[in-house]
Amino acid sequence: MTDKAQVLHDLHVAGRPLALANAWDVASARIVEDAGASAIATTSAGAAWSFGAADGVRFDRDRAIDLVARVVAAVRVPVTADIESGYGRTPDDVAETVRRILEAGAVGINLEDARYDEGPALRSINDQCERIAAARGAAEAAGVRLFLNARTDPYLRAVGEPADRLRDTLDRAAAYVAAGADGIFVPGVTDPAIVAELAGKITVPLNILAGPGAPTVGELARLGVARVSLGSSVAAAAYGLVRRSATALLADGNYPELDGGIAYAQLNDLLAERKN
Repeated sequence: MTDKAQVLHDLHVAGRPLALANAWDVASARIVEDAGASAIATTSAGAAWSFGAADGVRFDRDRAIDLVARVVAAVRVPVTADIESGYGRTPDDVAETVRRILEAGAVGINLEDARYDEGPALRSINDQCERIAAARGAAEAAGVRLFLNARTDPYLRAVGEPADRLRDTLDRAAAYVAAGADGIFVPGVTDPAIVAELAGKITVPLNILAGPGAPTVGELARLGVARVSLGSSVAAAAYGLVRRSATALLADGNYPELDGGIAYAQLNDLLAERKN
C-alpha cells in the first residue's frame, strides 16, 4: 500500500492530468485497467445503482466498502474510493469509514461537502474541515499516505449567486487544504476561464469532472488541471445501452445496439481469477 499510495500521489501533475474512467464493479474496473489506466477510481453513484439503490448517501457503508475491497483485489493499479460524504453524521464516523477503506486496500478517497438531508445544500466550511481532519488523522494512524481528494460542490449544486461561486469555491479549497486535503475536486464547472482561475489559485492538484461538452483532457491539461474524472457518466452510458438494447428488441425485434460489445471470450479471460 505504501508504494501504491506514493504512485497515486505522483500521478497528480498539473498539465499532465490523471485520467479516470470511474468504475462501479469488478468487471468495469478490470476493463478500465486493461485499457491502460494508471489508477482506478470508483463512482458512488454507479456502485449504488448496481445494487439497486439511489445515489446521495443512500448506499449502505458495508456494501460500499466491500465493493472497494473487491475492486482492489481485482486490479494491480492504485484504487481511490468515492466515499460520498463519509457515510456518517460525525467526524468520528468519517474516520471509521476511512479506517475501513484503508483496510480494504484503497489508497485514495473522494470526500464531498454536499449534504442530502433537510439542511443546507453544503456543509459549513468548519464542519467539513473537521471531517477532513478526521479522515487525515485516521490515515496517519494507519501509516498510509492517503490521497485525500476534497470535493466541493458550489457549482454542481448551484449554491448561492453565480457571481459568488468562484470565491466560495476558493475559500473552501483553501480551508480544506489547511485541514489536510491533498487535492480539490470541483465538479460542475468546465468553463475554461473559471477552470484556469481555479488551477492558478488552488495550491494543490485540481480535479475536474468531464463528459460530453466538456473540454478534452488535453485542453484541461493546458489550463493546469491535474486530474480529470468521468464520474458516474460511464455507468450511466452503460445503462443507456441497456435501455436502447431493450427498446430495440421489444419495439422492433432487432439488435443494432449490441454491435461493439466486448467478445464473450475476451471478457471471460479478462475476468479470470488472478493474483495481484
